Amino acid sequence: MNAYELIETSLEGSVALIELNRPRQLNSLNRKMVRELVEAMEGFDRDDQVRVIVLTGKGRAFSAGADIDEMTNDDSISLELLNQFADWDRLALIKKPIIGAVKGFVFGGGFELALCCDILITASGTEFSFPEVGLGVMPGAGGTQRLTKLAGRTKALEWLWTGERISAEAALKYGVINKIVAPELLMEECMKFANRLAKQPPLSLRLIKDSVNKAVDTSLLEGMQYERKNFYLLFSTQDQKEGMNAFIEKRKPDYKGK
Repeated sequence: MNAYELIETSLEGSVALIELNRPRQLNSLNRKMVRELVEAMEGFDRDDQVRVIVLTGKGRAFSAGADIDEMTNDDSISLELLNQFADWDRLALIKKPIIGAVKGFVFGGGFELALCCDILITASGTEFSFPEVGLGVMPGAGGTQRLTKLAGRTKALEWLWTGERISAEAALKYGVINKIVAPELLMEECMKFANRLAKQPPLSLRLIKDSVNKAVDTSLLEGMQYERKNFYLLFSTQDQKEGMNAFIEKRKPDYKGK
């Protein structure tokens, strides 16, 4: 089903797989790759057959960061007119669960892309970094914001100011990733988790993600009021009736996403 040049896509049951496909360049992100990635994500988000999206990279790295060659001659005005981060903003609008399977190097823009995932499962030995400071710049696709919300202000500043490499263990300790597994088990564990989510009621997953994202940016009271409306909304779904009836009848529910 692949219709792209720099990524590969496939479908395994209800789980869509997107693979960054520039292994010789350690999956460095150029504008075309990001555009293809966003288009694929949005397509799977609209596809009723897909319930979970898995994102990974081919070869020995998830992504070593942005394609510097593409950016060397940019200036402030060209970047403003290009508005290259508009595609990145669209990733925040994906409603379905995004599971990241990351390994090797997860640097710069690659780290920012990983942070766009809802769950991160990581191979042991993986290293994360925002090295932009060493190039006289800084993250621009949400890195400073997402890292701070996950790891806290002081740790985020340390990592962003120094550009040091962050071990998988440190990333786990500070809540940046969810789990570390052996490299040879990475995709198996990721697909196992994705398939587990794929059996859950899709609308519940969607509104849980919506509510959790709201919690990041609002006060407790505002978030609770928002959560309550989503809770009420789910009582208009067929899946809510199916789930509760299945519980009473002591059988497995069959969710349709309706």
